Amino acid sequence: MGDRRDFDDAARGFVATLEDPVIRRADGHPIHDLTDHDFLKESEDAPDTVNPSLWRHARVNNHHGLFEVVDGVYQVRGFDLANMTIVEGDVGIIVLDPLSGTETAQAGLDLYRAHRGGRPVKALIYTHSHADHYGGSRAIVAGQSDVAVIAPEGFLYEAAAENVFAGTADIRRGFYMYGSALRPGPQGQVDAGLANALPAGGSSTLVPPTDLITKTGETRIIDGVEMVFQMAPGTEAPAEFLIHFPRLRLLAAAEDVNHLMHNLLTLRGAQVRDAATWWKTLNRTIQLFADDTDVIIAQHGWPRWGSDDIREYLQDQRDLYKFIHDEALRLTNLGYTMTEIGEQLTLPPGLDEQWYSHGYYGTLNHNAKAVYQRYLGWYDSHPANLHKLPPVEGGQRYVEYMGGADAVVQKARASYEDGDYRWVAEVLTHVVFSDPTHRPAALLQADALEQLGYQAENATWRNEYLMAAFELRHGVTDLGRIDLATPDVFAAMTPEMLFDFAGIKLNGPAVAQTSATIGWTVSDEPDAQFLLELRNGVLIYTSGVPLDTADVRATSTKSDLADALFSGRPFGDANTGVTIEGDRAVLEHLFDALDDFPLWFNIVQP
Repeated sequence: MGDRRDFDDAARGFVATLEDPVIRRADGHPIHDLTDHDFLKESEDAPDTVNPSLWRHARVNNHHGLFEVVDGVYQVRGFDLANMTIVEGDVGIIVLDPLSGTETAQAGLDLYRAHRGGRPVKALIYTHSHADHYGGSRAIVAGQSDVAVIAPEGFLYEAAAENVFAGTADIRRGFYMYGSALRPGPQGQVDAGLANALPAGGSSTLVPPTDLITKTGETRIIDGVEMVFQMAPGTEAPAEFLIHFPRLRLLAAAEDVNHLMHNLLTLRGAQVRDAATWWKTLNRTIQLFADDTDVIIAQHGWPRWGSDDIREYLQDQRDLYKFIHDEALRLTNLGYTMTEIGEQLTLPPGLDEQWYSHGYYGTLNHNAKAVYQRYLGWYDSHPANLHKLPPVEGGQRYVEYMGGADAVVQKARASYEDGDYRWVAEVLTHVVFSDPTHRPAALLQADALEQLGYQAENATWRNEYLMAAFELRHGVTDLGRIDLATPDVFAAMTPEMLFDFAGIKLNGPAVAQTSATIGWTVSDEPDAQFLLELRNGVLIYTSGVPLDTADVRATSTKSDLADALFSGRPFGDANTGVTIEGDRAVLEHLFDALDDFPLWFNIVQP
């Protein structure tokens, strides 16, 4: 706890922060108050309700404003979950990762220009395909011309797949992970792991890339700034790269190197990340760039300076993901299950003694389970777990066997007094799902989850526990519509991706006995003619085949196609840009069968 290195590095190079600490939407609605976590400054000693290690990490995270990294390189930190990096060229700037929304990106760009002048934007770079690294893109390119937009190969598909195809569930679960409905404070939301907090309610946008990087070693020189790229697909994101700036002796490590243990499976839900690919990528990073790097930055957290220190940092982060991967598989091959493996792992001393190996965002427990899941899936080969009863029916049976809800709650109270919070949380789940009106069970489970949250070193585990406790006590709070599948994102998607999402939204059982064909021409896309087949409860699309025999033919622009499919309005009200020939009822039947996904579904109650 006496190690001050991270505190000094996080404060180094501070230039200024916002005079008005509240970032707002155009309508005045606040989306992020930079003073929300000022309570962290009140004491170095953690209160009883926060794990001391997490308190320390949250205090290091509690810096916001514009920071100079080296001459000509600046970062905006603390305005969002991610950092925005600005590299000065001969006359303009290159912007890396424009945060999650236009409001925070604009605030960061304005702060930079207030202190460094109105340099034009020459390039915008997305290091990877997560929304907190591209959502503010429109604010960066607004009013600019000929801005190069650089991204890794596969960026657009992966951005849509994660943030659109499973977007509703991802957002809802993300509220638990980041504690978005919790009041900041020692008894509420303290940190988000990667930063103190994630803004809520901003405008997410996506400017499509104009230049894709496809292989390691590719270079670009923009406005006099040379950049060398290292591809890192399948590491922290499915589409990702690192960037080395030779003249600056600076490595931008995207999100593959962090001041914490990252997630192999994020709690909000995503594809399981490949720890083997991750460690091998970092091993290659060391070979490529370690000898020529004096400062390393990432798109979260703070920089580190010093070539010897950076090499050790890279090596330790590499070793961290290899240890998790190899140990999880060693125990798997010894016959242990996913849950048993998560309970056994402990870091070797050489890693555990570094703060940047601690589990503030990922944990050994759930990362080990992610490795198991990647190789073997969810099933542990015990047939009792092959076809388990769903939570409500299973809960009713458990409670009946244990003597009824009141008897279970009485026993759970005794376990709670003994500090056996994990067991209380588990056993009362059966009562809550068997009888959601049983308030003593819900409130006692909330108390147990709250205590687990107070003990957690991991920021996202704390938020998960406290969000669950909050909803058990108060119910689900509807905070309004929050959507990453915006018109801007749809505009960046291909017609095939739009039809993919339509297939996901299609209520298959509702159209299981319907057979119909639709010919759809997307007028503003080259050679974009699709035969859609509605059969066996699925929507099949095929390009490049004749449309003459289709039951109905439609023509629209891509944006009108997206509006018709996903606006949520009845087709008759949503097809002003769609020209129709043939049996209109076929289209109406298809659109009527597209589900709307409600965001505020229950999680800890049936």
